[in-house]
Amino acid sequence: MTFLNQLQSNVLIGDGAMGTQLYALGVDQCFEELNQTHPEMIVDLHEKYVNAGADMIQTNSYAANAIKLEKYGLAKQVKDINYQSVKLAKQASHTDTYIFGTIGGIRRFQLEEVGLEDIRNTFKEQAEILLESGVNGLLLETFYDLEEAKLAVELTRNLTSLPIVMNISLGEIGVLNGGIPVTEAFKALYNNGADVVGLNCRMGPYHMLRSFETVPLPTEGYLAAYPNASLPDFRDGRVFYQSNADYFQSMGKKFIEQGVRLLGGCCGTTPEHIAAFAKIKKEVAPITSKVVRPLHQMMVKDQTPAKVDKPLPEIVKERHSVIVELDPPKKLSTEAFMQGAKALQDSGVDAITMADNSLASPRVDNLALGSMVKQHLSARPLVHITCRDRNLIGLQSHLMGLHALGMNDILAITGDPTKVGDFPGATSVYDLTSFQLIQLIKQLNDGISFSGKELGEKSQFSVGAAFNPNVKYLDKAVKRLEKKIESGADYFMTQPIYNETQIEALYHETKHLSHPIYVGIMPLTNSRNAEFLHNEVPGIKLTDNIRSAMANCGEDRAASTQEGLSIAKSLIDTTLEYFNGIYLITPFLRYEMTVELKEYIDQKAKSTRRV
Repeated sequence: MTFLNQLQSNVLIGDGAMGTQLYALGVDQCFEELNQTHPEMIVDLHEKYVNAGADMIQTNSYAANAIKLEKYGLAKQVKDINYQSVKLAKQASHTDTYIFGTIGGIRRFQLEEVGLEDIRNTFKEQAEILLESGVNGLLLETFYDLEEAKLAVELTRNLTSLPIVMNISLGEIGVLNGGIPVTEAFKALYNNGADVVGLNCRMGPYHMLRSFETVPLPTEGYLAAYPNASLPDFRDGRVFYQSNADYFQSMGKKFIEQGVRLLGGCCGTTPEHIAAFAKIKKEVAPITSKVVRPLHQMMVKDQTPAKVDKPLPEIVKERHSVIVELDPPKKLSTEAFMQGAKALQDSGVDAITMADNSLASPRVDNLALGSMVKQHLSARPLVHITCRDRNLIGLQSHLMGLHALGMNDILAITGDPTKVGDFPGATSVYDLTSFQLIQLIKQLNDGISFSGKELGEKSQFSVGAAFNPNVKYLDKAVKRLEKKIESGADYFMTQPIYNETQIEALYHETKHLSHPIYVGIMPLTNSRNAEFLHNEVPGIKLTDNIRSAMANCGEDRAASTQEGLSIAKSLIDTTLEYFNGIYLITPFLRYEMTVELKEYIDQKAKSTRRV
């Protein structure tokens, strides 16, 4: 009897974890490489699952694709590793055991930037090898991204008429990443050609079961569940899972009562867990009808808060607008910073921007300073957020804190690498790129968390993005800017520019865009400052004339200051001919220079006609 015919009236049992079992045995290498180097280990695990009662086993080929094997220098061995995975599974199976070739998702929750075309080619190569090796079907598992999952199903369906099982992984109960309801995702996957659709990994039985309570019995195919053994524990540098086979047996009954027809295990599960499922399979008949529990969703508040500042992109479209960066202090005292912030607020700036540990050096947290500026000075904080220092958990928590404090202006940036800062050995996180961070902030504006969970209300973030026009090919830089617009950026803040011709070129290259640009102007303080910026700071170049002018001031502080202001005013004159937005960057907390430039801008703007 075929696999799908069996599922019409029976529950079938899949196998359990391969990777975590090998990990528990002390394996610290590419698990799929063991097909070649230690085939006896793979056969032994397969046999244990078959003897435990698994009707279907999957090949040890989860990450045996060119993209993932490249990390181990094994990209050229895709064919042999996949071929061996099928051979070993056949060696361990009984005559009535179904062998499914496993293909794992590539796009993880960290959202690595892998193009869909590369993913398509990679999946096609692996699927063709597995199918040629004589599997009974394909198991596509641990897909966090619905777009990738749909692609994988459609691709493999075009390659074979054999059964296809697709297991996606959820970030939250009942929803896929991006807030997509699991029922909607399942329907899309059935429509693309999957015969069995289910959930695996990420969750233990309890939370996974709650997701299935929201899923009606499908008419297009069957349901599968491959829960983790438990939540993972971390002890002495290693990951552990609870050994809870008796609990699995009771939860297996509940999965069957929710309509699951294919029941296996994921991370942390062992042959004992599979034996527990196999036992309950004999005691509980598959169901033909069920009561669906509606997916509980918090009501998202659509109303605008009572008091919301007009977004900066709207302000700068209506009139000239000045935002000023004031670096958070490296020392514990905030007195000088607050004095500077007050002077800037009194001068009438539209927002005070605060970097997020600029140049990878620790400073007073900009969330705390932003709150102080807002509370004590009634000033508008514009907080920078880097991808460098926080993982996905920390980023969302930080943003939720900003929302709670009513700070809605954000600059989303990648962040300088740690090797340039005070702690060159510190870890750079970079779970996200700046493009992805912008997208996820906009997701919060829809009231949806990074994992897809409803947040109860919508945030009101206005998202700025960084733009570096100090490049050889400005048109290429503008293409990158346009991609940030596609990601959801509302406006842009440039690196400091020290060339009037470059400002004019920037206007002509971006005049087709409706998204406003704040042009960065940072006054120079002396010749040493000028040479440092020119020679050592990425993305900043000074003209020979400016460097000579600053050098001519020598060590005269007053003369250097006046020359720096004069240069900045000349740049401002040109900027105001083409742009409404100016982004003043305060050097070394010398806010008196910035205040003077703000006053100059106000006077100049009254008499400047925009192009």
